[in-house]
Amino acid sequence: MAPSRVNPRPRRAAKAAPPTNEAKSTLHRHVVDAAYMKQPAHLRTRQARVDAGKALRVTCPRESQAGFKPAPDRPDPIDLLIASSEGRIEHLIPIRYGRMLASPFAFFRGAAAIMACDLSDTPATGLGVQACGDAHLANFGAFATPERRIVFDINDFDETFPAPWEWDLKRLAASFVIASRNNQHKPADCRAAAAAVVTSYADKLRELAAMPTLDAWYSYLDYEQLVETTADLELKRRRKKVLDKALQRNSAAEFTNLGHIDGGQPRIKDAPPLIYHANDLQDPQFEAQLRENIIRYRDSLPVERRVLLDRYEVADVAIKVVGVGSVGTMCGIVLMFAAEHDPLFLQVKEARDSVLAPYVDYPAFASNSERVVLGQRLMQAASDVFLGHLVSVVGKHLYVRQLRDVKVKPLIEIFTPQNMLDFARNTAWALARAHARSGDAAVISGYIGKGTAFADAIAEFALDYADQNERDHAAMVAAVRAGRIDVETE
Repeated sequence: MAPSRVNPRPRRAAKAAPPTNEAKSTLHRHVVDAAYMKQPAHLRTRQARVDAGKALRVTCPRESQAGFKPAPDRPDPIDLLIASSEGRIEHLIPIRYGRMLASPFAFFRGAAAIMACDLSDTPATGLGVQACGDAHLANFGAFATPERRIVFDINDFDETFPAPWEWDLKRLAASFVIASRNNQHKPADCRAAAAAVVTSYADKLRELAAMPTLDAWYSYLDYEQLVETTADLELKRRRKKVLDKALQRNSAAEFTNLGHIDGGQPRIKDAPPLIYHANDLQDPQFEAQLRENIIRYRDSLPVERRVLLDRYEVADVAIKVVGVGSVGTMCGIVLMFAAEHDPLFLQVKEARDSVLAPYVDYPAFASNSERVVLGQRLMQAASDVFLGHLVSVVGKHLYVRQLRDVKVKPLIEIFTPQNMLDFARNTAWALARAHARSGDAAVISGYIGKGTAFADAIAEFALDYADQNERDHAAMVAAVRAGRIDVETE
């Protein structure tokens, strides 16, 4: 089932001339496809691929990536925001806007559609990767692999799509400037954090490019080792404490937090408006639809994981509001049991069109939920054993994963400038490792080089885009005051 497309602005036509300092570029199908094609014979050696990357500096100078100026025909950001809310659960949309209204940083987290539009007007080398699509710093964290290692990686793939590698890097760098400003850091510290993203990304790409292909593919970031390299001793102590607590968390503990026994039956606790049982869950047809949806989800799992899933039976289902950008989409939790005192919580999330899709000419996936799952499996070092997808009986594109599995999220709001530098290194390493799976680490690192030219350019972009984000947030405040959009604060 091919997903429908709602383009907030027309896709741009191909430009005849290569990008220069003033010209802008757009990615086209032959460019994205190259990310999944074998290298030509004359580019099989590492040095040849590095040289090919260096050659791209002629058609897309690194300095041309510096700074950001909104396009003359830039759409109204509030129009884009409203368009991105179409099809969401109506009464939850004001909660989404209320969360975004809190600060420019909160706004940025929910404004991936706005930035995707802006990124489509920026210079690009023409190298495609499987992009995250929403690579801001809060979408990175630690979690347990099926082998029970604790790894640090990207943990949100709702917007994943084949796209230019620069787009993820620019969004990540901008998020560090915006988060640093939110923490009242000095301008020099904000810039340093953005530059650290780029230099760490390039360092990891060079390391991966020099490794045997299988070693690079199997590489991962051990979170406990990253904790040991934390420069701030107080933050290092806190991270160890949080990790120890997370390692003790299991499904039974989650049931204590989210579930209870009601009339002798295990149920999910209502905590409206963030967790609640929808009225249609009482519909006699719902149970039949649920059974069919589970069959469809089960079919997307590898055979050995179907055996694992079959040990559980559904006990309850509820709606759960999550995140910022996801608020208003269909998100739920499923409580299952294999036996007494043996629960499992699965999270079910709606997958909508990627915010990158209107700006990249690439064939549609079979469903948006398949797009999310395939992107996650390609980019992550290891994915959840229950990760799967389906198109529901009523036509919703849904993907499924465990609700929590030893997950550790950063407490960004307390970061000092040094903490930001540490986290910039970690997130950039994770992004480089993810990009290297579908792109060519040697070519990209060859383009970036070992100097500071590209880091300086992206840092300038990040600073300018942080200014633009503040203007967009101010536009949202004005829209709320004018009654153009309704908000609900929590």
